Amino acid sequence: MRKGSPVGDFEAINQFGEAVRLFDLLEVGPVVLFFYPRALTPG
Repeated sequence: MRKGSPVGDFEAINQFGEAVRLFDLLEVGPVVLFFYPRALTPG
C-alpha cells in the first residue's frame, strides 16, 4: 500500500469492542488510517 492508493472495504474492532466498517466511516467524512508495527517487534 502506498500513500494515496485506494483501499477496499474492511471491518475492524474499535476500542469499545464494536465492529466498524471503513465504508461506514467514510459516509461521515474523511478517514486517516495509521499503521504501526506490532509491540515488541523490530521496525
